[in-house]
Amino acid sequence: MMFISENNLAALVGTSNHTVRRWAASGKFPSCNQNGTLGFNMKYLMDLPEVKAMFESRWDEESGVVPVRRYNSVELFAGAGGMALGMSLAGFHHVLLNEFDASACQTLRVNRPDWNVLEGDVRHVDFTPLRGKVDFLSGGFPCQAFSYAGKGAGFNDTRGTLFFDLARAVKEIQPKVFLGENVKGLLSHEHGHTLETIRHAISELGYTLVEPHVLKAIMYQVPQKRERLILIAIRNDIAPHVRFHWPSPYQRVLTLRDAFFKSVIYNSDVPHSEGAKYPEKKQRVLELVPQGGDWRNLPEDIAKEYMGGSWFLGGGKTGMARRLSLDEPSLTLTCSPGQKQTERCHPLETRPLSVREYARIQTFPDDWQFEGTMSEKYKQIGNAVPVNLAWAVGRSLIRLFNDIESVFPSESADCKNAVQAVMESEHSGMNQG
Repeated sequence: MMFISENNLAALVGTSNHTVRRWAASGKFPSCNQNGTLGFNMKYLMDLPEVKAMFESRWDEESGVVPVRRYNSVELFAGAGGMALGMSLAGFHHVLLNEFDASACQTLRVNRPDWNVLEGDVRHVDFTPLRGKVDFLSGGFPCQAFSYAGKGAGFNDTRGTLFFDLARAVKEIQPKVFLGENVKGLLSHEHGHTLETIRHAISELGYTLVEPHVLKAIMYQVPQKRERLILIAIRNDIAPHVRFHWPSPYQRVLTLRDAFFKSVIYNSDVPHSEGAKYPEKKQRVLELVPQGGDWRNLPEDIAKEYMGGSWFLGGGKTGMARRLSLDEPSLTLTCSPGQKQTERCHPLETRPLSVREYARIQTFPDDWQFEGTMSEKYKQIGNAVPVNLAWAVGRSLIRLFNDIESVFPSESADCKNAVQAVMESEHSGMNQG
C-alpha cells in the first residue's frame, strides 16, 4: 500500500491539515491508520491531480535522459550552486557562472574548480562575446519593484531591476532557451503587473514563454515544503517546432527521515557539522514542544511570555516555537535557522538544524562544502534552489534540447576565448564604476 499521512497529503495538494481531516471524517476519501499515523491509501486518492501524477510518474524513465551533444550554459545569480549543480547533473555544461556574494563564489570555486566563476555585479558584465555560442541561460533573479510608466510595460520597464540584467544577458547572448526562477509570490506581485511586465519583456526579446508553473519541491524528491515559480522561454525561430514537457513527480513524498538517515537520496546518516545554538531560556521553552508541535502545545503562561506581543495578533502564528516532525517534510528553510517567527527546531533534539542538515533538506550532496562564516553558510543554503528540483527541471530541459537538435542540428561551440573576454569586460566595468 502506498500510504500518505494527512499532513503530507495537505502539503502535496496545497491545502490545510483541517481540510484533509474533514475529507477523512466525511468519508470523501477512505482513511486508514499506519503505525499510529492517520492517513490514506494513495490508490483511493486518484481524483486529486497531484496524487494521480505520482501514480503515473515517469521519473525513472526521465532520470535516464542524456544530452545528444554538449549543451553550453550560463547561469546568473548562481548563489551556492543549487540550480547550477542540478542542471549539471542533468547534463548541462556550464561555461560561466556569475554571482555577487563573495562567500557564495568561494563555495562554487571550492566544489567545482573547473567552473568559470565570475564574481561581481551583473550590471557591469558585457555578455556579447558569448553571442551564438551558448545554448541555455538561467538565473534566479531577485524580485524588486518594477516600473509601469511605459505604455508597452516591456523590456524598458524592467530597467533598474535584476530581471532587466537577466533579460539583457538574453538579448546579448541569444540562447536557444532561457529559464528564470523566482518565488511563488511573483505571480501576484503588484496585483500581477510584475509578471505581465516580464511577459511583455520576454516577447520583445523574441522569445515564446511557456506557461509559467509553480513547482512544489516535495513532488521532486525534496524533503521540504518549498515552492518555486519557473519561467521557461524558447526563441521564436525554434518555439513552433518543439514542446517543453514539465518533469514528472517522484512516486512519493520524502520526509526529514529521508533527509537525516540512510534513504533513497542519501546512502548514510547525516554527518555531524557545525550549527547554531539556542539561548538557555529559549531552549527550556522549546523542550516542552513535541514533534510537529508549536506554541499551542505550551502551557498558556509560558506561551504568552515567549510570544510577547505576537500572542495578541491574529492568524495561526504556527511558525512560533515550531518543532519539525521526522515523518513530514521540513517547512521552507529560511536564511537563519533560529528566527522566532519561523522556528525550525530539530525534531529529536532541542536545537536549530545544523548546517549539514540544512544542506540535506535542500538535497545538496554531503561532499558539497560551504564557505564563509556559519551565518553565511546558512544564508547560502536557505537561498538555494533545491538541487533535486533543479535536476528534475534540468532533465526536462535536456529532453527539450534533444528535440531541438533533431530539428536544428548544430555543433557545440568552443567558448574559451569568449568567456575570457566576458570576464575581462567585467573587471574593466568594475574599475570604471
